[in-house]
Amino acid sequence: MRKRREAADPAVSASERLLFGGPLRYDMGWNQHADAFLTLSFRAMLLRLPGMLASSLRLARQADARAARVVLAAEVSRGMAQAVSLLAVNNALGKLLTGADIEQRLRSAGPALVVMAAVMLVAALLRAASTYATGRLEPKVERVATELYLERAANVELAAIEDHAFHKLLDTAQYGARSARHMIAYGARVINAMISLVAAAGVLTVLHPALLPLLVTMTLPSAWSALTNARRRYESFHTWVQHARAGQLISSLLTEPAAAPEIRVHGVGPFLLRHFRSMSETAEAEQARLSRLAARTGLIAAAWTGLATLATYATLGALLLGGAMALSVAGTAVIAIRTGAASLDTLVLEINQLHEEALFVGDLQRLYAEAAERAIPAGGEPLPEDPKEIRFENVSFSYPHDAHPEPADAHSGDSRPQVPRPALDDVSLTLPLGRIIALVGENGSGKTTLVKLLAGLYTPDRGRILWDGVDAARADRRRLAERIAMVAQDFKRWPFTARVNVAVGRSTAPMTEERLAASIAEAGAEEVVADLPRGLDTLLARNFSGGHELSGGQWQRLGIARAAYRRGNILIVDEPTAALDARAELEVFEKIRALAGGGQTVVLITHRLASVRHADLVHVLEQGRLVESGTPEELLAGGGVYAELYSLQAQQFTAGSGTAGSASAPPSTPPRPPADRKVPAPKPA
Repeated sequence: MRKRREAADPAVSASERLLFGGPLRYDMGWNQHADAFLTLSFRAMLLRLPGMLASSLRLARQADARAARVVLAAEVSRGMAQAVSLLAVNNALGKLLTGADIEQRLRSAGPALVVMAAVMLVAALLRAASTYATGRLEPKVERVATELYLERAANVELAAIEDHAFHKLLDTAQYGARSARHMIAYGARVINAMISLVAAAGVLTVLHPALLPLLVTMTLPSAWSALTNARRRYESFHTWVQHARAGQLISSLLTEPAAAPEIRVHGVGPFLLRHFRSMSETAEAEQARLSRLAARTGLIAAAWTGLATLATYATLGALLLGGAMALSVAGTAVIAIRTGAASLDTLVLEINQLHEEALFVGDLQRLYAEAAERAIPAGGEPLPEDPKEIRFENVSFSYPHDAHPEPADAHSGDSRPQVPRPALDDVSLTLPLGRIIALVGENGSGKTTLVKLLAGLYTPDRGRILWDGVDAARADRRRLAERIAMVAQDFKRWPFTARVNVAVGRSTAPMTEERLAASIAEAGAEEVVADLPRGLDTLLARNFSGGHELSGGQWQRLGIARAAYRRGNILIVDEPTAALDARAELEVFEKIRALAGGGQTVVLITHRLASVRHADLVHVLEQGRLVESGTPEELLAGGGVYAELYSLQAQQFTAGSGTAGSASAPPSTPPRPPADRKVPAPKPA
């Protein structure tokens, strides 16, 4: 085993080392199957056969029970027809080879010949029925399996999607649907081959007991050859899969629109072509190795098959010469041996293919089970209809990948693993609803994590998030999500029409022109839509015919329109003006303030502190902890973290001019917060 694996390992080409840093080994979970498959014997495959056929039948019945019954009945009947045909051949040969008058022989063989013709006709009809039913069944099986895969994947917690192990299972399971489709045809052929083999073996046993071992002896070499070559192909596939993906990556870069300008300006094309050729030649060498081994294995199998065939016909000759077998029986035996050998060859190949596909279907079934365990809980306590505030009480949260210990500080002399800090650490704050609340802090301070917890995308490791006393961890998560609208800096740019890109904000709501127009107006996106070639019906995907591309700022406005279309009670806006110019930025913040004026709560994350001056309340985060809370003017007067960050940004505009006449400077008469606003006391770091 070790020698075989080492022989299949690819040599590291210079291109592979330069472009990708060394040998490529892509683990999509397939390696867990390698040992099971490479150590598989024909006997082991036969033992696993009932389970594999049962799995195929379950998938088929789930997709189309009627078509599944037709396929099963047709293949079983075809196999039985094979036995009837062989018996009819034996009867016809016996009549034709005995008797003096040829006319009498033909007349006596007539019924057997009619039976043979009828069986051939029935077999043809059964084959047609099986082909038709299989053609109907296969795409349905793939669709049902894919729908289940997508449904389970879309319904798991966000933490599961971000978990490396679960995502690897997602990657492997996506091939299970196509494998489930292939298993239908392979399973049908296995059933047919098994029935045909049993029929041929039964006829041979009736004709003479010595013929059955000869049939097995003739077929074993070809079975060994098929299994050996299949093992090599499978092992090579897993060893080289990442190398193949890397070659496809290089070729796609040469035609990728995003890379096209630099390829032409920097002349990268010949460089990529050279390395594509180098990696392709390395892969071609592996294919040549497999072909050489397959040819050698085929010659060995052919030699053994030839010897076994010679021994079989020598045995038949000896039985004829010894008078132990009639000539008609020998003729039938020859046909049965050839039929049985073909059936056994087919059986070995199809079981081999069936087992390989079953491995990937097994991945799909494991995904179904694990996704059910990690699904978003259904149901829960109702949230208050009109809550006054959302309160974070001693909330801490760490991402799963942060649980791994980091290397010890080389200068500390402490060899113990360092425990990474949580994304949020014992945070307590209040979000008064119906106001503009800003979250401020440097990168990595925990702002985005906090709003994801607010939206129910994560649940706290410790602490509670209370909606007027109702713990969000016990609430109905889907109802909670219905109250949230979110505009992230990297929001999804759906490759659909502009209409869908807005209306997907609330896909369950009727898509009306009035709601679309109002949402676009609230986002200030009228000009964006007016400039589109087909208005809202313009396809926003350049990789399709007639597709159109938007600028970053235009996409930002559509993203805000999408959030407005959703009409959530709480609007979470993460860096809403990152792609906008100064004039557009002021317009967007005017729209955001208008939303809050209409009673909607706005939770704003931004690095542009000049825009924060319009917030009713500011929470300042630093390294996952709340360090300050208050109105913008209170925080500026306090001289803390907020004031420091504000001053740094203001200096970028005033340096060298000696004036503070910029948009980032504090306003001379800052707006005062409403008198009834609740402002929590600042929490020390």
